[in-house]
Amino acid sequence: MIDKEVSELRRRFRADRTAITHIYGCYVNQFGEILADFDQSLTLLPAQEQEKYLELLKKGISGTLGRTLSDLSFSTAQVQNSPEHGLLMGLLRQRLTEEEGRRKLYEKIAGSLKIPDSGYLILLAADVYDVPFRGKDGVLREDSGDTQFSYLVCSICPVKETRPVLRYEPEEKSFHGHGADYVAGNPELGFLFPAFDDRATNLYGALLYNRSKDCGYEEFIDAVFHIRPPMAVGIQKDTFREVLVEALDEECSPQVVQSVHAQLRELTATHKEARVPEPLTVSCEEVSDILEHTGVSEPRMAAFRVKYEEAFGVDAALPPQNLLNTAQLEYKTPDVVIKVNPDRQDLIQVREIGGVRCVVISADEGIEINGVNVI
Repeated sequence: MIDKEVSELRRRFRADRTAITHIYGCYVNQFGEILADFDQSLTLLPAQEQEKYLELLKKGISGTLGRTLSDLSFSTAQVQNSPEHGLLMGLLRQRLTEEEGRRKLYEKIAGSLKIPDSGYLILLAADVYDVPFRGKDGVLREDSGDTQFSYLVCSICPVKETRPVLRYEPEEKSFHGHGADYVAGNPELGFLFPAFDDRATNLYGALLYNRSKDCGYEEFIDAVFHIRPPMAVGIQKDTFREVLVEALDEECSPQVVQSVHAQLRELTATHKEARVPEPLTVSCEEVSDILEHTGVSEPRMAAFRVKYEEAFGVDAALPPQNLLNTAQLEYKTPDVVIKVNPDRQDLIQVREIGGVRCVVISADEGIEINGVNVI
């Protein structure tokens, strides 16, 4: 899927646009026990509650691809005959009306997912989208199109206990103590099945939402999809740094890292300006080309290729912002952190002065210390 396709579906999550008629779900406590499940007619709920349920479902496919959203792909064998794909297909065909199928999915999730110090709410809904025709000008023709897209959406929301508070009672015109409540927060995980690729049904794909940068929720993905989980964004960054340091060794200089950062940032900016709908990714070879232009030796580049493929897989292509933070540039020592405008790398130099390695900052435009202008 591409971001534009995800955005098109997100616009469905309004009471006047959706074909969702029921909200299904269950509450799982922090010990993995299913305490309650429900089947709620959406149309019978007050407008405010309808909006809240739809908002939580929408947030279960929020963000951007390569960051919070990841494409998942089933193998042909899985589509033909696997319990994971079969369960999702059964739920899709029945539009979630079969209680036994929903229960099986709840049990798979409850048995594989733990959210630290929290129970969670599983929300499920089924929608049917009459896909409008999109003209060459990119405008949707709401009154045209003969394609339907039926899909399931799931949001898994942490449920936490609030602190007791004083609450104002308007009728009594006074405050009274109010005990703790259990409140569902924004989704931690979510998914959409099947994928909406080229604005059509792709039964070989699904879309995963993961809010965490540091946890891949591998057990959950294995239980529900039996697919190799995508690496969490934070882990991708840490892994790439380790690959650079270990492979380049003494050639991992400030100039090399600055150059890699600048080139990845330039690729990101060019891609954004071109308005290419597909997410930007870079391959091992493309990063190797950047290293070659910075003067890294061939043996070190060969070591980089090996370690990169070991860490991310052969032919892996990753978003540049998941390798190095292209939005900022940070220099860090055990006691000092310097944050620099990424477009002004020229202001920073690393030099050896009197036998001591130093970070030199050009300060022609003045210096402030805690808001006090000193130069």
